[in-house]
Amino acid sequence: MGKNEMSVLGVSEAEEDVYRHFLRNPGAGTDGLHLLLHIDAQALRACVARLRELGLLHPENHGPGIFPTDPDTALARLVDLRLNILHQELQQVTRSRHLIDGLRAEQGGRRPPPVGIEQLEGADRIRDRIDDLAFFARDEILSVEPYTRLSPESIARSRPMDLRCLRRGVRIRSVVARTALEDPATAAHLRELAAHGAAIRVTSDTTERLLVYDRRTALVPLDPRDPSRGVLLAQRSGLVSNIVALFEKIWDQCVDLARADDEGGGPADAALSGAERRVLVSMCTVGKDEAGARELGVSVRTYRRHVAELIQMLGASSRAQAALLARERGWV
Repeated sequence: MGKNEMSVLGVSEAEEDVYRHFLRNPGAGTDGLHLLLHIDAQALRACVARLRELGLLHPENHGPGIFPTDPDTALARLVDLRLNILHQELQQVTRSRHLIDGLRAEQGGRRPPPVGIEQLEGADRIRDRIDDLAFFARDEILSVEPYTRLSPESIARSRPMDLRCLRRGVRIRSVVARTALEDPATAAHLRELAAHGAAIRVTSDTTERLLVYDRRTALVPLDPRDPSRGVLLAQRSGLVSNIVALFEKIWDQCVDLARADDEGGGPADAALSGAERRVLVSMCTVGKDEAGARELGVSVRTYRRHVAELIQMLGASSRAQAALLARERGWV
């Protein structure tokens, strides 16, 4: 038996060996095959039965021979089955919080009273807790974040989680500072989230910082003037309700991102210079830097500098991702 390359698709090593055998010998029978593959006859019958169930093998009409399904069709079928199973498992995981009450009930009278408020310190610990809360969010995420710009690293970290939440049907409502729209990468990131269903509003005069998950858990900075000191995580219903009420008050006083764009004078790509716009188009259509530089009449060094700046502006980790994001945002 060889390396079980199909294990990621739910096919065992023995089943893969049987399928590969019939790819090499279409129409063959199973007589003596267990000896060739060094497995017992009962295990061979089980492998053939499961491969038929998966649609990877099928018998010849009115004959003893067995034929394999074409690899393209077989792999596509396995991928669909595996993704469906993984999707169901992910739904079960995200709904697992109901287990907490049942597990705590086992403690009976020995369970300590809930603290309600937790102080978190250290950027890594805070980020990890925020990732956990976002992963398990089921209904809604509220935020007020008056940053002036997001670094490419912050965008690369938060973007996959935000988009995953939106795909799961979690509502996202965010309030951001108007000055954040002056940074092209940050503005493009916010518009991408809005295009995927996030509700984003803009304000000019708030210093509040808060995050609320499913109206049950809230995070606020320990010192609003110095967020690096840490955050308070609140789970008491009264405190969380007050924080939600504060969010709604701020939300009602803000304007939608689309309206802020109109007031601000156009989309993010207006911030691109003519040279940057030409390099962006060339980066998406021309393969080699030398050819792109020659087409634009600039040196390869200048061309590559523009490419690096565009990648940073888009918050991308590679040229391919930058080209994809530029197309998604309508820049090219």
